Amino acid sequence: MEDGHVTTYGLAHQFDDIEQQREAGTLGMWAFLVTEILFFGGMFMAYILYRTKFPTGFAYASAHLNWKLGGANTAVLIISSLTMALAVYYAQMGNKNMLMLCLVLTMILGATFLGIKGYEYYDKWETHLIPGPNFDWKGHGDPQQVQMFYFLYFMMTGVHALHMIVGLGIMSVILWMASRDRFTAGYHSPVEISGLYWHFVDIVWIFLFPLLYLLGAHLHGQ
Repeated sequence: MEDGHVTTYGLAHQFDDIEQQREAGTLGMWAFLVTEILFFGGMFMAYILYRTKFPTGFAYASAHLNWKLGGANTAVLIISSLTMALAVYYAQMGNKNMLMLCLVLTMILGATFLGIKGYEYYDKWETHLIPGPNFDWKGHGDPQQVQMFYFLYFMMTGVHALHMIVGLGIMSVILWMASRDRFTAGYHSPVEISGLYWHFVDIVWIFLFPLLYLLGAHLHGQ
C-alpha cells in the first residue's frame, strides 16, 4: 500500500493527521478510564469501611469462596492481557492474520473468565448465599456480617463481569473491522484504544482477587 494512502487511511475530517486523531482517541479513553476508576473507587471504599467494621465476618465469608477458581480466573485474565498486547503489536505491524488470531484468543479467554464466574454464581445460588430473604449462612461468623460481604462481592464482581461483557462486544467489533481490512500499519488506533479498556478491566480484577478471595485464606478448612 502506498505511503500516502497509509498516512490518510481512516482519518476523520476533523483531524489534521492520523497522529492527532490517535492522540485525541487515546486521551478520550484515558478520560473515560478515570471516571471508571472513580466509579470502582466508591465500591472499594465501601468494602474497606465494612471490612474494617466487620473483620471477623468478612474473613469467614471470604474463606468460603473458592480461591482456586478465583486464582484460575486471575491467570486467565493475565494471559488475556498478553494476547491483547500482542494484538496491538500485530496491528502496528500490519499483520492481519496474527491480529485476528490474538483477538480471537483474547475473546476466548474473556469468555472463559465469565464461564468460571458464572459457575461460582450458580454455586452461591445453590447454597443460598445470594443476599436477600433466602440468604442462609451455616458457617462461622455473624450471618448479617457475612451477608454484607456477599452483597459487596456480588456488586463488585458483577459490575466487573458487566465490563468484561462490554469488552467482549468491543473485541467483536474490532475483530470484524480487522476481517474487513480496516486496519493498516499506519492506522490501528481503535485496536490500541480498545486494548487500554481491556487492560483496565484486567487490572481491576487483580485488586478484586486478593480483597475478596484471600482475605480469609488463613481460615480455609474451618
